[in-house]
Formats: sequence, structure tokens, C-alpha cells
Amino acid sequence: MFKNKKIISLFFKIILISSLLYSCVGTSSVGVFGSGVSIAFDPRTVGMQIDDSIMQKNLMGRLALNEKKYFISIDIKVLDGNIFLSGKVDEPEEKLKITKLAWETKGVRSVKSAIKIKGQTNFKSTAKDILITSQLRTAFIFNKSIRASNYNIDTINGKTYIFGISMTKDEKKQVINETKNIYGLKEVIPSIILVEDLSRNKN
Repeated sequence: MFKNKKIISLFFKIILISSLLYSCVGTSSVGVFGSGVSIAFDPRTVGMQIDDSIMQKNLMGRLALNEKKYFISIDIKVLDGNIFLSGKVDEPEEKLKITKLAWETKGVRSVKSAIKIKGQTNFKSTAKDILITSQLRTAFIFNKSIRASNYNIDTINGKTYIFGISMTKDEKKQVINETKNIYGLKEVIPSIILVEDLSRNKN
């Protein structure tokens, strides 16, 4: 009983520290997934950011027209035409339908899905997933070689999905290395784009 209380206490402390750190970073160095008006830390061109934003809003609009609940239950990120989906749905058919709609978005280059079916996770596994995500986000923030605000992290049943942009190959390597130190993380599924590989940088 005492051991469980210590674990719960540690869990909430890590969540609190991670939230405070991330909010501080978000206000001072806005990146791909930051908030605010600054785009200084977003390696995409302004035109690319506009295109990605249009794709994101287009897909979300079509999902909401299909099922209003998707507006809240599904999260969409778009980077250089690459769509990343996360969230939870009630039935497997819904996941397939959402993925299909994503692929039908004009200008899409790829679709990665971390959508899970409700009932496949429980409170205990969800708590562990939140802890893993918080630990990894905190590790990114403290690693000076990583621009934490340029990455989106989702963990489901011990599998961590990382979606974002690395400025260099070394930064991408640092991101992967940080995952090796996270307790309870079973598998890492990275979708990390290098700045040099952005479509408009190849023209």
C-alpha cells in the first residue's frame, strides 16, 4: 500500500514538473507544435506552414461533418504534407474510415495513425502511458541539442509515437537516444523529418 502511494505521488510530481517546464518553453521558443504567433523556431517556410494548416483544417472539417465527436476525440498534426493522427474511437471501422479520409486529403504525402480503439486500454495502462510521455518530454526539454517544441509525443499501451522535425541528423539521433532511458517504454515508432528532407528544400 505504501509502495503504491509512493508511485502515485511520483507520477503526479513528474506530470506537474513536465507541464510547468513545457509551458515555459512554449512561451519562450515557439516551435512546430508551440503556441503563439512567433514562427522563429519553425524550420518550415511560411508557405509550407500555410499549406499544412489548410490541410489540417480541411481534414478536421471533413471528420467533423462525418461525426461531430471526432472534433474532440481525434488530434491531427500535419508536417510538410505528412499527416499524423492520434486519439481514440469506439470501433475498428472508425479508425479505418478516419485513415481513409486522411489519405483523401489534397496534397497528402503520408498518413501515420496512432488511433486506438476504446476498451483496448485501462486506467493503469493509461496512467503508465502518461508517465512515459511526460518523462520523455521532460528529457527533451533538458537536452540542449533537442528543440522540444518541434516534437509531438503520444504513448499508447507502452508504444511511443514521436512526430516532428529535426534540424540535424545529430538531433534526430539524440531524440531516439533519449527514449532508451525511459522506464516502461516498450517500443518507439518515430516519424521524424529532417529539415534537409522537407519537400521544398529539395526544389
